[in-house]
Amino acid sequence: MAQAAHGSAPDIAGQDRANPIAMILSTAMLFDWLGARYHDDALAHAASLITGAVEETVAQGISTPDMGGDAGCQEFAEAVAATTKRP
Repeated sequence: MAQAAHGSAPDIAGQDRANPIAMILSTAMLFDWLGARYHDDALAHAASLITGAVEETVAQGISTPDMGGDAGCQEFAEAVAATTKRP
């Protein structure tokens, strides 16, 4: 189970304002752990790809309001997903 180590932010639920970085990176950490545990290079690669995509997305200036940007949760997540698809 991947889980970010923060609250669920019910005060902004359904407003597309949450920052998804912790949840995305928590998933990457899970893949990394599974890759190491089961000696699966594909999972370890996926973890690296996801982490790099988050870093690159933020470096491109795409971020949520809590980080000074204007991207919504979905927009940020889609930008990360698009970055993972680039060669």
